[in-house]
Amino acid sequence: MKKQAHLHRLAIAFLSLGAAFGIAACGGGDGGLEEGASEEDVPTAAAEPVEGDWTISNWPLYIDKQTVSEFDNEFGVTTKYIEDVNDNFEFFGKLRPQLQNGESGGRSMFVVTDYMANIMRELGYLQNLDKSALPNVEENLLPSLESPDFDPTREFSVPWQSGFTGIIVNTDEAPEIDSIADLFDPKYKGRVTFLGDMYDDVALVMKMQGVDPANATEEDWNAAIDKIEQAADSGQIRDFTGNAYAGPIVKGDLVAAIGWSGDAIQLQADNPNIKWIRPAEGCNLFSDNMVIPVGAPNAPVAQAWMNYVYDPKNQAQIAEYVNYVTPVEGTKEVLAKKDPKLAENQLIFPDDKFTADCTTAPIPDPSFEDKVTERYQALITG
Repeated sequence: MKKQAHLHRLAIAFLSLGAAFGIAACGGGDGGLEEGASEEDVPTAAAEPVEGDWTISNWPLYIDKQTVSEFDNEFGVTTKYIEDVNDNFEFFGKLRPQLQNGESGGRSMFVVTDYMANIMRELGYLQNLDKSALPNVEENLLPSLESPDFDPTREFSVPWQSGFTGIIVNTDEAPEIDSIADLFDPKYKGRVTFLGDMYDDVALVMKMQGVDPANATEEDWNAAIDKIEQAADSGQIRDFTGNAYAGPIVKGDLVAAIGWSGDAIQLQADNPNIKWIRPAEGCNLFSDNMVIPVGAPNAPVAQAWMNYVYDPKNQAQIAEYVNYVTPVEGTKEVLAKKDPKLAENQLIFPDDKFTADCTTAPIPDPSFEDKVTERYQALITG
């Protein structure tokens, strides 16, 4: 598919930045698929036996307090749950030395965004799933998520959560902020952060500049990057943080950050003045996916976990806590019985009106994709 071709080029562009990320380019000894290998060469994760220890890497603020222990008790296993995915590129750069040797860094599963799952798949780093182990996924996955361009038949990925990228604001410090344009106001100099994710940062700035990211030209991409670069050089943008905006914005060191919808709800426990807003210019849509790397220890438990969280009862417990868009049908009905207000929460169950001015991550045209990718990564690394 066209989008897959774009993402493959992005993988190559990313690998060309090896020095910046501390990773090696593909070559002899790479544990991924050899050039010309077919899907038949991709290993399928084992479904049995479900026992023993396993490890999952996920993003911060992305799980409730009970699900892991309840899963362990039901299956008699021990889960090591690590919140070390702060940024897609950063995580991949850290893990790739193991992945290229057919190892998983001890992880049985990790959660990455659509485009990063595709990059890893293109390089042969992800296993297929045994769908016989995933009856709940087969039955309850939302139809809108069944056939994404990067994995049309969901051979290797299962959505964890979806959500929105917009602005997280400390309303005690800056209650008037309601747009991406406000983040460039000099009165907030040094108290604003961006994510460091090209798809989120640049897309939102393009919207601010009146550009539809889906149809953006090379000049449009560069104009948005120019704006961000100028703000970073001047100190207007304090840093590119990934998920690490959480602590500073709760403390009041930041007034605002480009950030993800569900995080703000959880941060309110530490500071009730934290709020996620959909920018006046519109927001971005994303999905994060559970994947099993080649060389993963205890893949059967990883797949049991996938199936477990796709039970609407278990998913409702997660959704109630994280406040992201649930990918599991039947969750709304469970929450409606427990808390009708949650069942109407637009951050969990958005309607068409709420998402009308939100768009999925834009893919640059192949004619300039490499150039803008390299330019942005050079900007955020310094």
